[in-house]
Amino acid sequence: MSIVFRVSATSASRARVDLLAVPVFSGRLLGPGAELLDEALSGGLVAFLASAGFEGKVGETLMVPLGDSGAAKAAMVFGLGAESSLSLEVLRKCGAAIAKRGSKAKSLATTILDAAPESIDRTAAAQAVAEGCVLGGYRYIEHKTKSTASPLGVITLLGGGGARVLAGATRGALISEATCWARDLANTPAADKSPEVFAKAAQALLRGKGVRVQVLGPEEIRRARMGGVIGVAQGSPRKPRFVKITYAPTGARGPALALVGKGVVFDSGGLSLKTASGMEAMKTDMSGAAAVIATMSVLRDLGVKQKVIGYAPLVENMPSGTAIRPGDVLKHRNGKTVEVLNTDAEGRLILADALALAADDGAAAIVDVATLTGACMVALGDKIAGLMGNNDSLRDQVQAAADRVGESVWPLPLPAEYKALIESEIADLKNTGTGGYGGALTAGLFLEAFVGSTPWAHIDIAGPSRASADSGYTPRGGTGFATRTLIELARSFKNPK
Repeated sequence: MSIVFRVSATSASRARVDLLAVPVFSGRLLGPGAELLDEALSGGLVAFLASAGFEGKVGETLMVPLGDSGAAKAAMVFGLGAESSLSLEVLRKCGAAIAKRGSKAKSLATTILDAAPESIDRTAAAQAVAEGCVLGGYRYIEHKTKSTASPLGVITLLGGGGARVLAGATRGALISEATCWARDLANTPAADKSPEVFAKAAQALLRGKGVRVQVLGPEEIRRARMGGVIGVAQGSPRKPRFVKITYAPTGARGPALALVGKGVVFDSGGLSLKTASGMEAMKTDMSGAAAVIATMSVLRDLGVKQKVIGYAPLVENMPSGTAIRPGDVLKHRNGKTVEVLNTDAEGRLILADALALAADDGAAAIVDVATLTGACMVALGDKIAGLMGNNDSLRDQVQAAADRVGESVWPLPLPAEYKALIESEIADLKNTGTGGYGGALTAGLFLEAFVGSTPWAHIDIAGPSRASADSGYTPRGGTGFATRTLIELARSFKNPK
């Protein structure tokens, strides 16, 4: 959803737009711009809200008769919740509510920024509102025969603030549009996004974005000693690709921040075949790779000073006569051998090679993002990602970045005593843990074996990468989760201790 944001000091009564959106706090404390609506109702706005049962809860909306009282063609009120609880996350949710209710308008203006207290930076508030509007207005309608895109193209933030407020809104829109690209790729049917097609989509997105893109084909992947990528991919006629993206801004010093994303375009489980219901959402098993690629697309425009390299192994995991078998042994880039006991634990096999390459490239730190384990969903549900790592400083940076952008992650341990659970009888490691418990942790320990001494953090997004229902600014389907966290991390990154 592409929206142009504008900032204007024009009063609500003079905003020439299709729809005017005015905030209301719970308890019916009327926000800025409400006097116009009160006038239109002859002083009866509060009574009108009461009769409609409008309580001012976060994201609640209600259309209000405007008559000839203003320049806008129509008006609505939306809830901000309790005045004492207003935060950037609330502003994001309200931005989403505005965009959803105003989806049939071509232009919209809102006084929401004037409702924010002085304790909230106005530029940050504008960014949050813009994020909510773009993310909340998102819809994937590629295969809908009777749906059309929303005409909403211009949103004006009333109350002024000039260039800095506009910069915040523009930044929020840019970050959110990248997230929507990641959503689009996750929602695209697997038949339409082979590894080759996915790599071409990445090249198209990144063209002119100040990055260098390398796409490795099957033979180049083999020469790079990526036995995990080759092994997982060998059951599918659709050959693997490996995308490496380098962002090196002028003046950047020191080693790069490495971002690694799991890119399984469809996961059948291989010969360890999933159930029919277990495959229904497996077109989204490339969400980590999409988040990394989307992140790389905005670094230059956001003025990021840190060198960043993105790594995205792209494969399809299918059963066939050429597929890897339980009991087969793969040799990875760093020389470690892995006994494959479950071909449905394939994500860690391709990530292992990407992590080893990032370590070989001398990364200052590595962060990987993957829809890795159902065990993480059992532990944390479908709205919270698991966070693990070998370095407290890096893990804290990732946690702080996620908190700032409103993406929920929760730290999980990597117990040294659990390493015995992934020891193989015939190889260095096995790709599943013994005992059936702690699957998210043993998967993290497996990945740790491929980063050497490099500071590393792992984000398991198996739960929040996909939503079963609309909620706030997160739509049903692919969510683009972790894109905003990675962008924020790149903007604020410091070499870990």
